Amino acid sequence: MKLEHSVHWKLKKRKRKDIVDDLIEYAIRFSPVFCDKNWEGVFNAVYRIPPMGRTLKVVYRRMGDRFKIITAFWLD
Repeated sequence: MKLEHSVHWKLKKRKRKDIVDDLIEYAIRFSPVFCDKNWEGVFNAVYRIPPMGRTLKVVYRRMGDRFKIITAFWLD
């Protein structure tokens, strides 16, 4: 799975250093696909990360075999 970072995520990632690409990939892989209610063609992945027990939300767009990460954040 190839991850591509948006400009927004590159800026936010500076403050959210604990959210690494492995956790994002894990959430996308195992979460059911939810369509975003505000943007067409954008999907959400919400999944509880097992070692930490925290819930991660990832907003992404599918671009063929690549995934463009728009943002990611902890829900709890």
